[in-house]
Amino acid sequence: MKKLFTILFTLIILSSTVNIYSQNKAEKIDGLLNQYFEYRLFNGTALVAVDGDVIISKGYGFANLEWDIPNTPDTKFRIGSISKQFTATIIMQLVEEGKIKLDGKITDYLPDYRKETGDKVTIHHLLTHSSGIASYTSLPNVWSDSLRNHYDQEYFIENFHSGDLEFDPGTEFSYNNTGYYLLAIIAEKVTGKDFGKLLKERIFDPAGMENTGSEDDEFVIEKKAFGYLKAGNRYTNDSYMYMPNAMGAGHMYSTVEDLLKWDQSLYTDKILSEESKEKMFTPFLSDYGYGWGISLRSLTESDSVKFISHSGGIYAFNTYFARLVDKKQTIILFNNTGDAPLGQMALEIAKILNGYDFKYPKKPMADFLAGIIEEEGIDEAVNTYKKIKSEENDEYDFSEAQLNTLGYNYLREDKVDIALGIFKLNMEVYPDAFNTYDSYAEALMVKGDNEGAIKYYKKSLEMNPGNTNGITMLKKLGVDYKAEEVKIDNSKLKRYEGKYQLFPNFVITVRIDGERVFAQATGQSEFEIYPQTETKFYYKVVNAQIEFIVNESGEFNKMILYQNNQEMPGERIN
Repeated sequence: MKKLFTILFTLIILSSTVNIYSQNKAEKIDGLLNQYFEYRLFNGTALVAVDGDVIISKGYGFANLEWDIPNTPDTKFRIGSISKQFTATIIMQLVEEGKIKLDGKITDYLPDYRKETGDKVTIHHLLTHSSGIASYTSLPNVWSDSLRNHYDQEYFIENFHSGDLEFDPGTEFSYNNTGYYLLAIIAEKVTGKDFGKLLKERIFDPAGMENTGSEDDEFVIEKKAFGYLKAGNRYTNDSYMYMPNAMGAGHMYSTVEDLLKWDQSLYTDKILSEESKEKMFTPFLSDYGYGWGISLRSLTESDSVKFISHSGGIYAFNTYFARLVDKKQTIILFNNTGDAPLGQMALEIAKILNGYDFKYPKKPMADFLAGIIEEEGIDEAVNTYKKIKSEENDEYDFSEAQLNTLGYNYLREDKVDIALGIFKLNMEVYPDAFNTYDSYAEALMVKGDNEGAIKYYKKSLEMNPGNTNGITMLKKLGVDYKAEEVKIDNSKLKRYEGKYQLFPNFVITVRIDGERVFAQATGQSEFEIYPQTETKFYYKVVNAQIEFIVNESGEFNKMILYQNNQEMPGERIN
């Protein structure tokens, strides 16, 4: 009896320790999210779980600003492109049933589709954003005009989803909403059922997702959040969109609680077989699988973790869903007030979950400058920015992204001269960042200064030849741009070859094949990298660069990977 009492007492102590441990993490996460909310960087709902057990599930701010209706964990949000993973799941189920083949062509399932392109593009290409079909959401004025119109499917496909190929299918990655709209149509044709019904019968009901659906019509959805866009220091109401126009690509709504149910179902074979999930979670071009991004994110200089994740953005709603499957951790963030730094928030939450130091956000310089612009004009805002930055004030976020976001806010409001002033300031502050020149070029193009736009797009491409957006925009301006080829003597190429360790479980292997250089990251496909100089190389399939560092002996003993505004150094290990 005494032994049994000791065991029970020990179990109680262990249980209490676990609860206190979870409470401490919940308090830290709540404190972090409250700071983002206080700085007007986040307004929405959040859920964090470990092994399916909820650590925190909470609303921040308001689902409806007019009536002060608070966000709660059961508030329904438009989830944007998170919808793509559900479309991919339906396709994989139909593959399992033999009704669709991954190497099947569009015209195998949509015989009326444009033949010269549809005969080349496979289901795999559509799933991995490598089809080469122009994305309909990149067409001029589509967001401000076309997406509000009630199109039927035949007209929509013929006029918005059947453009010329921008590249040979399978050779490049270009994020593409058209591909997922076509996948949804193909699923309907193959099954004879509406896509919304397919989602409900095949995924939502089996997973117990009672508060998730597709916005296929205009019926009232209970407890649905309203969307708001930040305009300087004000909020404006979200624009109207006819949601069936985003079918398959971003037409769903859900709650953070329901997405946890979906997350947990993916650890079983209830929805998909292990073989199908393995295919879905395999990274192809640009680390994208079937409806998911798969990448390693650094928690510290010496530790990283695999994120299987996807973000979503549709007008005023943006969302983020991350599965840290190796640790069975889940992070779900929904926001209804325009762009929020959800990816960074998720990374800081991951640091808390894994016992690492994390960072609270700084005050957004964009909001501070917007107030000055509205009261005193752009010139005073620029002068104030320079003064505060020169004082090395650590209270504000002076990042390149702050000015870039602010500039685009004004560009969307057709206040082009203000946007140009902000983008010009960003170029001065960050002269080595290619994206600042790209943004300035876009504003010049909107203003009608095509000559200036061409000049600055070319400048951005000189700094980063892998800037595919710059190449695309130059084509629209009538310029067929080709990066200047840099030739490296074949005798020197072998110096790059080897393995470079960026994190304990993440290595980039560099291989030489004749005069070509290839790089392969752990768990990813091998891609060619192209020389910009003798030490700097760039990818064409993803916006990333590699720099090789030479030691005193003239050997390359280090590399730096530049991607997603991060610098990730690595030591050569062989």
